[in-house]
Amino acid sequence: MLNLGEIWAVSVPLTDPIDHALALLKRQVALEADLRQPGRIRVAEERELCAVREQLQRYPQAVAAILQTASNLRRPVDSLRPQDVRNWV
Repeated sequence: MLNLGEIWAVSVPLTDPIDHALALLKRQVALEADLRQPGRIRVAEERELCAVREQLQRYPQAVAAILQTASNLRRPVDSLRPQDVRNWV
């Protein structure tokens, strides 16, 4: 049985590690923001966040390049485009 993170990853068919890692990082940011909101218990979101973090471990160089680009450009990760990372690296 697939969990929510696996379903989301399957629905995003990206072949380039930078594209895939950037999409995962943006989803991570969105999930973390959602979890900070007061209100109901968000078990599904927590599970998806764990799945996203697991998937990110498959792309250590791409994640490092994305984080370095965000730092150098002084922009949040979720505002980056794959072209930004490729142009900087």
